Amino acid sequence: MTDMELKIKRFNELTVDELYQILQLRVSVFVVEQQCAYPEIDDLDQDAIHVWLEDEDGIEAYLRMLDKGVENEHCAIGRVIAVKRRCGLGSRIMREGIRVAVDQFGANVIYLEAQTYAREFYEQLGFKQISDEFVLDGIPHVKMILEISRE
Repeated sequence: MTDMELKIKRFNELTVDELYQILQLRVSVFVVEQQCAYPEIDDLDQDAIHVWLEDEDGIEAYLRMLDKGVENEHCAIGRVIAVKRRCGLGSRIMREGIRVAVDQFGANVIYLEAQTYAREFYEQLGFKQISDEFVLDGIPHVKMILEISRE
């Protein structure tokens, strides 16, 4: 995992190949693997900062970060993917996403909508559940926030 390259790019900085790989990965996980027909390409990518880790095999972990007011009143992390699970990639990409939110957007609070099965993963990173469970696109979710300490 140490030989992975971190990439942080706004939409207009992405190459065509990078955008293709990102969308291909997201569709393969969120639409095909999870058997969830929904509009994966949602017109928010253009306003996002895309954060990913890649190696010689391609993208291994990905998320997108949205500034305050784009999707929510807070900065929002979404589309979190780790290709290989339970090996630290998810935590690593989330820590990078949190850093981007603070550095690029001055985030005090970060919002996300977690699939319920992943709630504990996000809690380990400091997120707290702020809603009851709800169904989004046929999958149970909870709303969560992370309050950033400036100490």
